[in-house]
Formats: sequence, structure tokens, C-alpha cells
Amino acid sequence: MRPDLLNPLFAEIAALKGVGPALAKPLERLGLSRVVDVLFHLPTGSVTRHRVERLDDAVPGETVAIVVSPVEYRGGRSPRSPMNVHAVDVAGDYLSLTYFGANTGYAKKLLPLGESRLVSGKLEIYGDMRQIVHPEIGGPDEALALREAIYPLSEGLTGKKLNQLAAQALERAPFLSEWIEPGLLATRGWPSWHEAIATAHTDPDDTLPRDRLAYDEIFANQLALMLVRASTRRRRGTPLIGDGRLRAALKLPYVPTGAQTRTIGEIEGDMRQATPMVRLLQGDVGSGKTLVALNAMLVAVEAGAQAAMLAPTEILARQHYDTLSRMLSGVDVRIAVLTGRDKGRAREATLMGLADGSIDILVGTHAIFQEAVSYRRLGLAVVDEQHRFGVAQRMLLTAKAETPPHLLVMTATPIPRTLTLTTYGEMDVSRLDEMPPGRTPVETRVISGERIDEVVDGLARHISEGKQAYWVCPLVEESEVSDRAAAEARAAGLKLRFGDRIGLVHGRMKPPEKDAVMAAFASGALSVLVATTVIEVGVDVPNASLIVIEESDRFGLAQLHQLRGRVGRGAERSVCLLLRGNALSETSRARLALMRETNDGFRIAEEDLRLRGGGEVLGTRQSGEARFRLASIEQMTAMIATATDDARLLVDRDGGLEGARGQAARTALYLFERDAAVSLLRAG
Repeated sequence: MRPDLLNPLFAEIAALKGVGPALAKPLERLGLSRVVDVLFHLPTGSVTRHRVERLDDAVPGETVAIVVSPVEYRGGRSPRSPMNVHAVDVAGDYLSLTYFGANTGYAKKLLPLGESRLVSGKLEIYGDMRQIVHPEIGGPDEALALREAIYPLSEGLTGKKLNQLAAQALERAPFLSEWIEPGLLATRGWPSWHEAIATAHTDPDDTLPRDRLAYDEIFANQLALMLVRASTRRRRGTPLIGDGRLRAALKLPYVPTGAQTRTIGEIEGDMRQATPMVRLLQGDVGSGKTLVALNAMLVAVEAGAQAAMLAPTEILARQHYDTLSRMLSGVDVRIAVLTGRDKGRAREATLMGLADGSIDILVGTHAIFQEAVSYRRLGLAVVDEQHRFGVAQRMLLTAKAETPPHLLVMTATPIPRTLTLTTYGEMDVSRLDEMPPGRTPVETRVISGERIDEVVDGLARHISEGKQAYWVCPLVEESEVSDRAAAEARAAGLKLRFGDRIGLVHGRMKPPEKDAVMAAFASGALSVLVATTVIEVGVDVPNASLIVIEESDRFGLAQLHQLRGRVGRGAERSVCLLLRGNALSETSRARLALMRETNDGFRIAEEDLRLRGGGEVLGTRQSGEARFRLASIEQMTAMIATATDDARLLVDRDGGLEGARGQAARTALYLFERDAAVSLLRAG
């Protein structure tokens, strides 16, 4: 239960003076719905105002505050022209107060003719006239802060109002006991939490308090993951030791790589223990994660247990089922698939087989855990999660079984070390950093989208040789953004030239339709698959050795790398063509250059983090999943190791949450909303 002293911070934002329904909307757009949201909505800088009596005393380029009297309204000839209010200072010198896009009534209401007003803003020279654009307005005797914080704003919300709300939020902030290890606090010279949050709002240019707050947030996150890990390790699972008979019967197409052999050994070692395995398997595209996962599932089956594999989408679930079925050909293992679309007798038969133990391995979507599916003896859960299965869901999964199953989470996108620690910190990590034999690096070329006719000619030559290709478009409906290439329009255009050898898949198709097209492409009946990013993960067609990605500058690095991984799966040399627009941002230019330069997914992941930030790299955030509001990526990278060590020290040496520092840390978990770990600890 949240400590009472934090309750004033977790009140609705309407508890702050001056917040009514009209102001609540722009605040909501900024994600500010509670007092604590305002408290953690830190300024990005500050403005220093120079109070002057006369315009002649002001320096252009500086932010000034001056009392003037409006004398004339001047609107433009068209509705789009700016509204100018001409005003004079005490000496009669003119100042133009300019409003863009505002209705004239608004400016006239703020600045009535002949009445003195205090105006503030950046003084500029436009032609031969001094001007301030969108000034702040106050009464002539109003006390205006000469130094004020600058906050991120939304339409309908002024900096002045947000400063007032932040001041109220600070009044509600309690004095809290210290949770940072004393030696670290002294070394860094950090202020207390209360002083840090107050200074961050009143003196935004002081970096020390902001570093302290970032550390607090990272520490709370790492402590929560440590507590989850400790709770998991206290629970008794079932040791699973296989006899090797099923694994020996596998007919592998190649000798496993050193990385696969090492990882298989780590997983088998975990599964022998009574403590349930919680392991993250990271591997680049095509590094052989499926073989490693199959090996683990066979250990479970050899030991008399069942294994379940969870995929994020129906297409991927069925693809995993097909791939595993092929790999298990001739091996005495019964495998089944279960997704939301399975109905009737087939579904009943699968459920019965799980309950009586006649099905050894089940592959499916979230339905395999969230519905009333009962297993005779579930020993291992493999989650192919692609960032769509967060900490909360992992906790739920391990809590469902009477005896927690061993858990292996696979990610198809390499994750930077910082994000591995902040998102999967409760897990042991294995890395497949070696490619199986037979995978040739994909040649990547970046070309202008204006050369699309040449690309289509090249595609014609490619498929005339019996090869296949992917063509990726970013959107489905042309009506969404008329100037973007739409998958349906592109498929229609290619069909005019190539006829029925063109297939189309996109996210809005019904699963059976989508699966039929994918099957036709996999069988070779279709030469070109035009698709949106639904082919991003898992699709495996070795004969496809060309991928064209339109408007590639609109995609993130990790996503481009995933898409490129659809080719290069056979012995044939493969090519990835990145079609770009003409107006490239610096970030887009850097992204495409890196794609051309390297096939290393781990390097690409680190660069993607630098260019875009953590939330985007991890894809769509799960509801209820931790987010960082105070810590930047740079701060995370600099502080994550220290925060992790400090959290481990608290759990292992300082009595967890029971000692004096632990009680303070418990408050931090609630303050930074990582308290799911506290309830898990209580339940566990």
C-alpha cells in the first residue's frame, strides 16, 4: 500500500488551484493528470528577463520586460496575416507586439488601447521596427519574475500557468528519508531528494539535482527488477533433466555454432535447478534462436514435462509451428498450434491433448496462457516476444502455474546493454553473437525514390531468373497520407507488369487470407510479396534474395535491420534496396549510412538508441510497463551499472526493504511507480 505521505502527490491534477476542465485538456495532452506528473514535468531551461523603463535601454536579442501603452491595432490584408498591436513606451518610442495565427479579438482583449500593460518577450528588430512576438502580458504594477523556468507546453497552456502549477506541486512534495547509499551520496555531492526536485524546477541549469533525480528513478527501476528476481529465485520450480534421446534424433542441417552450443549449455544448466529459469535469449536476425529454443523444449519433453511457445502474432505462431514441425520430422514428439482463430473440434482436441499430456509442445499466441487452457505438466514456457511482452506479463505468466515453469524469453532484435539492464534486469542473459554457416551478408544499397522505374526493371530481371523478392511499403491506405506509397497501389501497379505473380499482405487482412498469401509466396507460386511491416519478423523464404523498402528514411534502424533480415537466408547473394526521399534529415541520413555500412544488429541497436531514445527502440510500450520520465538515455548509460550495484547491495547486504534504508527505498518504489515489485514480494 502506498505510504500516506505520498498521497498528496498522487491526487488528481484538479486538486491544484486554478485547474478546471478547460485547463485539464492541454495538461492531459502533456500527460499531466496527477500532481506527481506536474512535479516530474521538469523544465528544459530558464529565461532571464531584463526589466527596462525605455526601449532605448533594451538590447535586441535579449528577453525584456517593459511597460507600454497600446495605441493602434493593425491586422493584415488576409486572415493569415499577423496581427500587430503598436504600443509606445514612456518616451513615446514604438514597439510592435505581433501575433501569428491568433484571432484579433484575443490580442485586443489582452491589450486594450490607451491602457498600460507590462509586456515581456524576446526583443527583435524587424525592418525598422522593434517587435516582440507573442509577448507575455501583465498589469503595469505586476511583479514579474526576472528568472523563470521554461517548460514543455501544449496549446492553451502558458509558461506562467505551468510555473504556478509546479510551485503548488512543490508545496505538496514531502521530505523523504534517504534511500541512496551514504558513501555514494557523499562522493557525488548530491542534495536530498526534496532539495533536488525543488532546485530542478527553480534553477533548471543546475545539473547536479537533475542527475540525482535521474539516479533515483534508475535505482527504483533496478531495485524493482532485483526484487522480482529474488522473489522468482525463492519459488520452487521443478528440475528438468533430459536423457538426450529426442535431441539425438534431430537431423540438423549444420553443426551448431559455438554461440549456440554455449547458450544451449547455459539453458540446460538452468533447467537442472529447482529454481525456475528466467533467461533472456538475444540473437541477431538468423543467428539460430529457434534451434536453441527447440533444444530447451526437448529437454522438457525428455524429462516428462510439456513446453509452450508464445508468439506475438498469428502469422509468426503458425510459422514457428511449421518450422518446428519440419525440424521434428521423424522425432517422436507431438506438437500442436493454438491461436485465437482455432474453433470447434480442432480446438477441443488440442485442449484435450494438453490436459491429458498427449501433446508435448504447444505453439500459439497469447491465447495459450490467457484462456482456460490447462496443461498436464507445463515445464517450460518460451516467449518469442519482440518487445510485446513486458515485465508485468512475465510476472503474471510465472504466477499462473502451481509450480512456476522455466521461462525463456527470446528477442529477435538485439537490445542495447542499457535497455537490457533497465528492462530485463531480473533475467540472466544469453547472446547469440555468431552466425550459422550458409548465411551470406546482405548487400545494402541506398537509392533515390525517383529511380523507381529502374528498380522495377531490376525486379523484372531478378524474377526472370526464378528468384523471389519482397517489396515493403509503410502504409496501407492511400487516403491516410496521400503522398506516401500505399501497399495496395504499389501491388496494383506491379500487377499491371507482372500479372498474378504479385501477392499482397497487410495488417488489415483477415488471418486466413494473410496466411494463404504467405503460403503461396513460400511455395514459390508468387514471385513478389508486396507487404507492410507485417513481414518484419520470422518469415523464412530462402529463395527470396531481394528486398525493396520504399520510403526507408521513415523507418527506424532496428526495424530496417529486421526487414533486411528477411533475405540472405539461402546460399544466393542477397540485396536490400533502400529507397529514400530527397529531403533527408540528419538523423535519417545517419541511419541509412549505417545500414549500408554494417549487418551487425548489436551495433545497429546501440546506434538506434543514440538516435531515437529508449522508448522507441523498445517499440510500442506495454500498458503498465515502466517508463522513464526523469532519466535521459545519456544518464541511463552513465548510471545504470552503479544503480544496479546499489540495488543489489540493498537486497543482498542491507536487509532488502526491512532495514531503515530499505523502508526509504520502499517509498522510492511507490514514488516512481515501480511498486508492482512490492506487492509481488508480499505475495511471494
